[in-house]
Amino acid sequence: QVQLVESGGGLVQAGESLRLSCKASGHTVRVGGNNMGWFRQPPGKEREFVAQITWVHINTYYAESVKGRFTISRDDAKNTVYLQMNSVTPEDTGTYYCNLGLAGPSQPGNYWGQGTQVTVSS
Repeated sequence: QVQLVESGGGLVQAGESLRLSCKASGHTVRVGGNNMGWFRQPPGKEREFVAQITWVHINTYYAESVKGRFTISRDDAKNTVYLQMNSVTPEDTGTYYCNLGLAGPSQPGNYWGQGTQVTVSS
């Protein structure tokens, strides 16, 4: 079975940086062989798309709210996808989820991690 485990969340002040990790495991699952993405759910709000990295050409896509501040990347050797969060704001607060197999911002795949909490204080 596919397992996605996020880590790296925590409490950070506005303007600081944070890097989230999502390690994939399973018999054959590879982050390098799947589209990978990050979604987040702010408190009291619906889940929203954050970033995506494709497996074919390693293209990246970002929500407008994070573009220029966040960077998604992957390390195939470690079977891990990352989300580098720079210049964070309180609006970035939420539970961040790793997703495997998404086709786009509104088309998540069926595999999710448990999430890691990010809290940005002002």
